[in-house]
Amino acid sequence: MIKKIFICLSVMFLCLTIPRVHAEELKLAPNAAASVLMEASTKQVLNSSHENDKLFPASTTKIMTMILLFEAINKGTLKWDDVLTCSAYAASMGGSQVYLEEGEKMSVSDLFKAISIASGNDACVMVGERIAGSNDGFVKMMNEKAKELNLVSTHFMNATGLHDDNHYTCAIDLAIMAAYLIQIGGERLFQTTSLYDSYIRENSAQKFWLVNTNKLLKSYEGADGLKTGYTKEAGYCIVSTAKRNGLRLIAVVLKESDPKVRNQEVSQLLDYGFSLYENVILFKKDDVIEKVKIENAKVKTVDVICKEDVVYVKDKSSTDEVTYEINYTDLLPPIKKGETIGHILLMKSDVNIGSFEVTINQDIEALTLPEKMYNYLKAFI
Repeated sequence: MIKKIFICLSVMFLCLTIPRVHAEELKLAPNAAASVLMEASTKQVLNSSHENDKLFPASTTKIMTMILLFEAINKGTLKWDDVLTCSAYAASMGGSQVYLEEGEKMSVSDLFKAISIASGNDACVMVGERIAGSNDGFVKMMNEKAKELNLVSTHFMNATGLHDDNHYTCAIDLAIMAAYLIQIGGERLFQTTSLYDSYIRENSAQKFWLVNTNKLLKSYEGADGLKTGYTKEAGYCIVSTAKRNGLRLIAVVLKESDPKVRNQEVSQLLDYGFSLYENVILFKKDDVIEKVKIENAKVKTVDVICKEDVVYVKDKSSTDEVTYEINYTDLLPPIKKGETIGHILLMKSDVNIGSFEVTINQDIEALTLPEKMYNYLKAFI
């Protein structure tokens, strides 16, 4: 069954179908080698420049490291209060570090602080070795996850972002990684990445003060993450995220020559997004969209509800028409409450710009054979 309801709403195309306005033309990030502005939940690209160019990521690499950390946490193979032991290899890392010593023990929670706030290379390797069994195994996992996320120009050689000519990514890939990390990390992610400073080894004589490398946390309204980076080869990089009035944006600039210019230009990207766009919630989670008839079921109709908010990004100045339709994939009883029975599709000029699962709010039992025969006879008579 397909139901199409026309509504006058504004929308920009998502991902592949959205018209892309280049940052170079608008001079939003003219000094960056590449830039992207993306809405986090829909991954709609609002602005971009050289977004597919291969560049060195420096410590923005750690977004992928954090992805694998959160996946391990969510799977239950790693816990925040697990205590890990530092290897000689992890302790040998140069660059940004929290000076872990061989044999030192530290909780996963504190290691995550060290990674996300202070960009600790030693902490990254320590976590990676625990998750994959070895540093090489962890790097392999990073590249496998890059393929799963359909990243177009990414290859990792380490978990830290220390320079290697074969270690590269691009602005759009970093934005996609950031959106995925936000999706799986949720509030727990922002509880840490939003901290301007914190401590590790708090209950020891080696108490260590962490100061966030992301200065936008103090200078930009709504900023609560995500990761900076610098090497001589990569220049100054940042993947930043901020949220205002329900709209979460991700902004990426790569290979800037100065950290102040980097912060200024990523702020300009975010300003552009917040000034021109807003989130529209078409249906909220558990909203009843319609009633649908179920054949051969003990109830005649059932409420169809959203499994999550049905949301998209709207250009405040546009009056484009949007439609939605519900495509049902399985309406054969028995059906369990919460089971996916189809999708609500957002449409723009007959092009699908978003898809959201729909379900039912009660269990549906199938008619027994005697009940089917009774109904047949009743209809016949």
